[in-house]
Amino acid sequence: MTTTHSSVKGHETKSTRFLTFTLGQESYGLPVLHVREIIRICPITPVPNMPPHVRGVINLRGTVIAVLDLRAKFSMTPVPAGERACIIVLQLGLTSTRPTLIGIIGDAVDEVIQLADSEIEPCPDFGGATASQYILGVATVRDGVKTLLEIEKIFAEEGAITWQLLERLPVNQEIRSKAFLKEEGRVSSKLPSSS
Repeated sequence: MTTTHSSVKGHETKSTRFLTFTLGQESYGLPVLHVREIIRICPITPVPNMPPHVRGVINLRGTVIAVLDLRAKFSMTPVPAGERACIIVLQLGLTSTRPTLIGIIGDAVDEVIQLADSEIEPCPDFGGATASQYILGVATVRDGVKTLLEIEKIFAEEGAITWQLLERLPVNQEIRSKAFLKEEGRVSSKLPSSS
């Protein structure tokens, strides 16, 4: 969520709230405006012939969403899920008439912080590293550095990935039909459910 607050002599300064989470020793931030909810790690239905960072799909109370592994997308070393591991459900395409839900796996969720635009510094030069294109900026919070992610850029190629995944599921026709019907409020998918 982006808010506006007054500073000295009536000058208006914009600020944005970020949900922070960790991957290994690194701390990242996502705009709260995109965060729908946070759930525990649950069984993920794998789908063959997908990129390594696509773990599969889950059924979140009748809505089928893709689950992505940021560790794999950022070329980080894979590790087993810990006790605090979770799936952060994000909503993409906020201005679209048909927004997309995508889940990302995080090692742990930290807190929600509010940053003024002046507190966000441009992305450092990483020598053309691929991951740098996904970074909105960096901010120092209590002597720790938070890397703020550009959600729409990270998932640009996955904008329609949920339906690509459904096309490849063994019971694709039944699930696709039920998923479409779910949009009309008439029935839920039968994929393993997460509550």
